[in-house]
Amino acid sequence: MIPVNWYLYLALALFAIGLFGFVGRRNVIIMLLSIEIMLNAANVALAALGTKMQDVTGHILVFFVIAVAAAEAAIGLSLVVLLYKRFREVHMDEVRMLKG
Repeated sequence: MIPVNWYLYLALALFAIGLFGFVGRRNVIIMLLSIEIMLNAANVALAALGTKMQDVTGHILVFFVIAVAAAEAAIGLSLVVLLYKRFREVHMDEVRMLKG
């Protein structure tokens, strides 16, 4: 059986990758994907800790985080479509300079 600490290290690595993608990139779609990676890291950590504590609360929270991630993805992608329709651009630096 794989130790729980390895899952927590995986969650930490995923969260760091997502945070780097969110801070380091200016493309709105990449930023949304980075947020999804960070939410998945939280899911891995919650599932690992729920398994370690032998409690179903962590697994139940995973389902709530998945629901929040789905809503965030739907709203975020709809905003990206509106942003592209209005400015013909999805890079944050270019959109900030435009007025309209």
